[in-house]
Amino acid sequence: MAKVAFIGLGVMGYPMAGHLKVKGGHDLTVYNRTIAKAEKWVAEFGGKHAATPAEAARDADFVFTCVGNDDDLRSVTTGADGCLATMKPGAILIDNTTASAEIARELEAAAEARGCHFVDAPVSGGQAGAENGVLTVMCGARPEVFEKARPVIDAYARMVGLMGAAGSGQLAKMVNQICIAGLVQGLAEGIHFAKQAGLDVENLVSVISKGAAGSWQMENRHKTMNEGKFEFGFAVDWMRKDLAICLEEARRNGAKLPVAALVDQFYGDVQQMGGRRWDTSSLLARLEK
Repeated sequence: MAKVAFIGLGVMGYPMAGHLKVKGGHDLTVYNRTIAKAEKWVAEFGGKHAATPAEAARDADFVFTCVGNDDDLRSVTTGADGCLATMKPGAILIDNTTASAEIARELEAAAEARGCHFVDAPVSGGQAGAENGVLTVMCGARPEVFEKARPVIDAYARMVGLMGAAGSGQLAKMVNQICIAGLVQGLAEGIHFAKQAGLDVENLVSVISKGAAGSWQMENRHKTMNEGKFEFGFAVDWMRKDLAICLEEARRNGAKLPVAALVDQFYGDVQQMGGRRWDTSSLLARLEK
């Protein structure tokens, strides 16, 4: 059992922190900007909540962050009352936010300056993966730091991998989102085509999902897509945030992402349709409007 702080109890962070407490058996202190959310978490899982990230992190062996974006991350780490102000030497800061590789490297430098360590550890698997404790975690860190952090991360993951130095976890998450964008658009077009052609979508998918066209998206999203239901996964607003990170990094490293850039525009159309909180499979709704 370790002393653990968890900062950010959103859709992902709330259940992840719960797994650290229940499955991991750790001594948890949580922080959330909305105090009522932290109080609810403590009532459900136990532990305690703190008034600031700095207070939550005091004496912790591991400090987790799971917030919205780079600016939010700076606020809870290096900002006023940020966790790095009170983290003890040797403690490890583990960031589960999907953010830029640049801030990951920035936070590693800030942590090391205080005698602490850092792991960028963005996750894939969505809300269901967080609730079921089966997330995929892509990490960037020094190998010895990763090995210390991995047994703790395991509480909410089914796959944890070291991708390289700090920032590599975020770069791997970018690849993940680039691949998903193309897959979902292809699936949306396939279902749209099948409907226009008069095919039975359920029957069709039962066959082609067992071949080269099969994917997680097809297995888990085709039914709700076919029914015009888009409230079961990762929100369009979040995907656009992630794709913006991908496209910015591509401008920096020279990668060419024509499909990702186009799908990002399509998600902009979905937002204009009122689908900001629809899940990413709502690309089909754009084709059927």
